[in-house]
Amino acid sequence: MDCCGCPESTERDRAASPQENPSPPQCPQDQSQGKPVKLITLKSLLMPQALERLNAQASYRFCHSVDCPIVYFSTAGDTFTTDDLKVPVFQKNPGQGVPICYCFDWTRQRLQQDLEQQEQTSAIAAITAHIQAGRCGCEVNNPQGSCCLKNVHDYIFENGNTSNPKSPHERA
Repeated sequence: MDCCGCPESTERDRAASPQENPSPPQCPQDQSQGKPVKLITLKSLLMPQALERLNAQASYRFCHSVDCPIVYFSTAGDTFTTDDLKVPVFQKNPGQGVPICYCFDWTRQRLQQDLEQQEQTSAIAAITAHIQAGRCGCEVNNPQGSCCLKNVHDYIFENGNTSNPKSPHERA
C-alpha cells in the first residue's frame, strides 16, 4: 500500500505467478520496467478515443521516463502516450502549471510560490492532512495511479528547501 492506501500493484500483477510472468514488461520506447497501475486509473484519465482502445484484460504499467512519450504500456503490447491523456503528466511535462499533486492542485507554480512566501512550505502538511481525512483520490486523478506525496516532497527538496520538508507529524 502507498501512503494514500492505494495498492502498489494491480490485481492481475499480484495474481500472476513467476512462471506466468517471469519478468515485468518493458516500455517499448525506453525499456524501463515502469510501475503497475490499476485499470481504473487508465479509465479515469484516457481521452475517449484512447479509452476505446483499452484492453481491459491486460495489465498496464506507468512509464515515468521524462524523455519518453509513452505513459502506459501493457503486457499485451498496447501503449498510450501523453496525447492520449486528459491531463498533463508531471513526470513528462516541465510546465509550471502541471500538477504535482493532482487531488489538491499543488502545481510546480503553486509550490514555488509557497516556498518563496515562507521558509517552510505548507504543502506536505496540507496534503498529509487530506490523506488522513480520506480525501485523496490518486488512483483516479494521478496518471501514475499512486500517491503523489513523494513527488511533492522530492520537488520541494530539489528546489531550494534544504531543511527537512516533512509534515509536523513526521518531525521529532
